[in-house]
Amino acid sequence: MRDIVRIGCGAGFWGDSPEGPRQLVRSGGIDYLVLDYLAEITMSILARMKAKTPTLGYATDFVSLVMKPLAREIAEKRIRVVTNAGGVNPEACRDALLAAFAEVGVDLKVAVVTGDDLSDRAEQFRAAGVTEMFSGAPFPAKTASINAYLGAFGVAAALDAGADVVVTGRCVDSAVVLGPLIHEFGWTPEDYDRLSAGSLAGHILECGAQATGGITTDWREVADDWADMGFPFADCRPDGSFEVGKPDGTGGRITPQTIAEQVVYEVGDPAAYLLPDVTCDWSDVRLESVGPDRVRVSGARGLPPTPSYKVSATYADGWRCTATMMIVGRDAAARAEKVGAAILARSERLIGAAGLGAFAETSIEILGSETSYGVTPAASPAREVILKVGVRHASRDALQIFAREIYPAATAMAQSLTGFAGGRPEPQPVVRLFSFLIDKRDITVSVKSGDAVIEVATAPGAERFLPAIAPGAVATPPSQVEPTVAVPLVALATARSGDKGDIANIGVMARHPDFVAPIARALTAEAVRGWFAHHVRGPVERFDWPGLDGFNFLLHRALGGGGIASLRYDPQGKAMAQVLMDMPVPVPAAWLEPGGRLDGVAAMENDR
Repeated sequence: MRDIVRIGCGAGFWGDSPEGPRQLVRSGGIDYLVLDYLAEITMSILARMKAKTPTLGYATDFVSLVMKPLAREIAEKRIRVVTNAGGVNPEACRDALLAAFAEVGVDLKVAVVTGDDLSDRAEQFRAAGVTEMFSGAPFPAKTASINAYLGAFGVAAALDAGADVVVTGRCVDSAVVLGPLIHEFGWTPEDYDRLSAGSLAGHILECGAQATGGITTDWREVADDWADMGFPFADCRPDGSFEVGKPDGTGGRITPQTIAEQVVYEVGDPAAYLLPDVTCDWSDVRLESVGPDRVRVSGARGLPPTPSYKVSATYADGWRCTATMMIVGRDAAARAEKVGAAILARSERLIGAAGLGAFAETSIEILGSETSYGVTPAASPAREVILKVGVRHASRDALQIFAREIYPAATAMAQSLTGFAGGRPEPQPVVRLFSFLIDKRDITVSVKSGDAVIEVATAPGAERFLPAIAPGAVATPPSQVEPTVAVPLVALATARSGDKGDIANIGVMARHPDFVAPIARALTAEAVRGWFAHHVRGPVERFDWPGLDGFNFLLHRALGGGGIASLRYDPQGKAMAQVLMDMPVPVPAAWLEPGGRLDGVAAMENDR
């Protein structure tokens, strides 16, 4: 057993820069290169690729841009590779890899983890009355993909079998890191604290440069490095402890703040983050700077996993089309809103005359007028805006009519209307997510290594322990009696937002422990819902995160359906943390005085 295993993540999504893997292989000193390519949207795209071409359905960049150019160096340095690039066709990915290795004269053993693809069981799920776990909707009449989120023990089994490269289909993102740690350190399914810590290492690494300050709140500290961002690695030990770093000489920052922003990304209850191999309690995670661009992570705890795998199916639900154009001058936002309404009215009249019926959904956003903040166009002083008009319809023909009616606006509507980039907009399929649970005993996880097929035992799990206190019932400190003034949240905290389907999450972390109480008083679940009233259609939950001096918010039905089912310009909630940063928070007036905690911070207009 090695004392330390260094794992580096070279891709956070399909389309990430091939510079990440090159950087880590050539100067990262890594033992393992992991790459995370999959998201729910990606799975539907890959399913369509495979339907058209049976030898596709995997992340082709992994073979052509990563492994083929780096295969010789990976072999010489004895770096092992783990990735979910297999998508909906991991065997085809394996075959493409072996062909590429043969072409460059490198002998690397490839193993495939299977069992996640449940597409052949659609009729079974439909007959059983399976419903969507969040909305209760019935099982779709036709699905594009159905995949269970597998855990890390299949990856570990593939490495145990001697694989140099492990290719999976759908697994939880953190499993590509946890699998090598299980293999290296011999962790068992009952080592819950270690499995939770290894999952946390995977969660921090899985989005690549996001962990090195790529999208940090305090962007000015990193902006000069954006052209050469470092990709993260973790030095992991058998007891589950680890430190996060990046290759020397690369851009970015690794600090407790940048790591905390990644820890909160796309997490729900920090005391019960559900993964296939473990229920993670990260509520008391601690982050400590132990050197330049070096952070030690500790405090992760684990509980037994649940008896279920989460399954995500995707299905087609009509078509969508979006057009953008620029409008400049006085009253630009108000004119843009009128143009958008006129385009919708004109095209809807024409599709009605064609017997195609009304749009199923429409969306107008005036970008540059602070639409994301809920500001109405009439109240915006902006003199230069982008009009975005989006529509959804069951018929592609209806959207072709809409697309044809965009350009005529240039001569029939507002003066200064310009910027029709990219030609006439093309209708795109709407793909929706359908999530449900399946008993782990109903899925067989296997490893295909050469001619051998190895079945992987799965721990049965236990029913989830439900806390006595509801997740929204966070203790809020009593109101202050001393004079207060309001400051923007950004003066007191950093934040990061992300998505899970139609649920947005915003993690908020105080810059100092003294700031926790004012934030807790101001950012109640009700207040946050009110701040986002123009977006949120469901409840808002707030969770304490004491280890990070913070809170995590879940905003349900906040993304217009989420992913490519949404007509929003920000369908994944990436901008929502920044919108929250302007929320006013009352603090003691003395903090803004010379020598006070917030000396130099300006009070907001609504101070009191």
